[in-house]
Amino acid sequence: MFDVFGSVKGLLKIDVVCIDNNVFRLHYKATVIILIAFSLLVTSRQYIGDPIDCIVDEIPLNVMDTYCWIYSTFTIPNRLTGRVGLDIVQPGVASHVDGTDEVKYHKYYQWVCFALFFQAMLFYVPRYLWKTWEGGRIKMLVLDLNYPIVSEDCKTDRKRLLVDYFITNLHMQNFYAFRFFICEVLNFVNVVGQIFFMDYFLDGEFSTYGRDVLSFTEMEPEEREDPMSRVFPKVTKCTFHKYGPSGSVQKFDGLCVLPLNIVNEKIYVFLWFWFVFLSVLSGLSLIYRLVVIFMPKVRLYLLRGKCKIAPQKEVEIINTRCEIGDWYVLYQMGKNIDPLIFREIISDLSKKLEGKETV
Repeated sequence: MFDVFGSVKGLLKIDVVCIDNNVFRLHYKATVIILIAFSLLVTSRQYIGDPIDCIVDEIPLNVMDTYCWIYSTFTIPNRLTGRVGLDIVQPGVASHVDGTDEVKYHKYYQWVCFALFFQAMLFYVPRYLWKTWEGGRIKMLVLDLNYPIVSEDCKTDRKRLLVDYFITNLHMQNFYAFRFFICEVLNFVNVVGQIFFMDYFLDGEFSTYGRDVLSFTEMEPEEREDPMSRVFPKVTKCTFHKYGPSGSVQKFDGLCVLPLNIVNEKIYVFLWFWFVFLSVLSGLSLIYRLVVIFMPKVRLYLLRGKCKIAPQKEVEIINTRCEIGDWYVLYQMGKNIDPLIFREIISDLSKKLEGKETV
């Protein structure tokens, strides 16, 4: 457990060397922190507080609470609308006829904390893969050049090492770049897949949950059906069976209050909007990545943006000679190295590449 808290604390730190991008960090930093925080919140309410309270005659309350928590409670879907106190007791809570009225059982609430934690781990998988594949290459190449104050001898020596590295490994870094692009695809597949997972987890209710909550406020009070009460009912029914004095089976209908669902409904409303936002942003990021891969002109503009003070001709020479892998490594270095030093590296590298081409 302490390892988990330590890992979450590590996510809050600002990385000295950046090896990814902002959209990538939204997946493994922001989303992981959000999901773990929600998981801990639900866990505290579920195992430290009182997640369910049931009322029924002749059955001890603690027995009824435990039974209904383990074996689930239910609501009547066709009794969700109506005037509370007149037509129905609570949305979904009313008398029903077995075999005639549809009964919806709610079992997922006891698994919410585990599902959220599992989702957080899945969001960290692409980051773990990329960190393993990357192997500290960018950190090794930066060589403390991300600090503006570096001794002249040290700067000259490290610039020479960097330029020699690029010349030696020219056109040999595509595999490195494409592994990062694969992790970006995994991020998109993961967030879309998790939307389907939560839809399955909530019996097909999650895919339209946020939209239904928004449209709920526009309906007439007598006709509108609260989607939060449908998916996360605060009051439900529970049936308990036991043997009577004569050996016959007796049936007891109980009324259960689920205060935990007050938290759950707000969590999943937020997650619906967050996951939709993240999936759209990740999809746009993949389109951007395809444009960068297949359009060298775009790579030129991006590299020029990282080194605005360098002469345009030098940047064009580098962009022409470099393949996508070389460009990507150089672009990542531009994020981490001091702009003035990076401009000098661009100048030295362009001269080397131009001299190599002439020879």
